[in-house]
Amino acid sequence: MLTSKQRAELRAQANGLDTTLMVGKGGVTEQVVAEAETQLEARELVKGRVLESALMSAREVLDALCEATGGEGISTVGSKFVIYRESERLKLERRQVGRAKIAPISVAKSNPVRKGAQARRKAARAERERRNEFFRQSAIEKSIEREKEKAKRREER
Repeated sequence: MLTSKQRAELRAQANGLDTTLMVGKGGVTEQVVAEAETQLEARELVKGRVLESALMSAREVLDALCEATGGEGISTVGSKFVIYRESERLKLERRQVGRAKIAPISVAKSNPVRKGAQARRKAARAERERRNEFFRQSAIEKSIEREKEKAKRREER
């Protein structure tokens, strides 16, 4: 049994689907049920249409197909209907994809823009440190010269 949120999500997904199952004046026959089974196994979500020549309404066709295929009715609007049934094959494929995503990726992903920005920052930091060291050394040298001049003036007095 689907919750109303799940049903709403499936209804939203069905909006973009093409109508692939047609029910004609013969109603719900063995061929229609077999085709619905095939499509449900392949896609999980099937959109169908009841032709005007059919003697059944879309709701009646939906109920009959759900009972015959074991699917769940998602919606009926006018002459169109949507059926959902989880497919075992697609379920296994989703699990395989999920496992592949969990597996660690050995290839290191790197962002070239970030690397370039990091390299520029590193170069700017090195330049600042070099400049600071230069000014520090020149300040030390000037301080030594001043001390020498002060010592010279003291001796002259």
